[in-house]
Amino acid sequence: MSMGSEFKDFAMRGNVVDMAVGIVIGGAFGKIVSSFVADVLMPPIGLALGGVDFSDLAVTLKAATDEAEAVMLNYGSFIQTVIDFLIIAFAIFLVVKAMNSMKKKEEEAPAKPPEPSKEEVLLTEIRDALRSN
Repeated sequence: MSMGSEFKDFAMRGNVVDMAVGIVIGGAFGKIVSSFVADVLMPPIGLALGGVDFSDLAVTLKAATDEAEAVMLNYGSFIQTVIDFLIIAFAIFLVVKAMNSMKKKEEEAPAKPPEPSKEEVLLTEIRDALRSN
């Protein structure tokens, strides 16, 4: 089997395709959350803290010179990224929790009793025939 056909077999498995779809949707979800944090959540928090814009929070480690740009420690961006992570982690937690509760409900549903074997059916018929005599 050639490497190309092995890769095609691998890539076309259901799990790999499902994973790829999940990664694409997760990436889009991450962008939505990042926009929510940067554009909706952080401005009111910054306003409540006295008009602070978190994206501008930084410490200058080395001032700019004619030859080099300033070296900055952008801790405001880090704060926004941490909040992004917390929101995404919480959303994933809720999805996993919902999936686990659905699985638990499936497991709790009573299982259908197994069909009797041919021997059991035959013995039941013999018993019923003997009773009727």
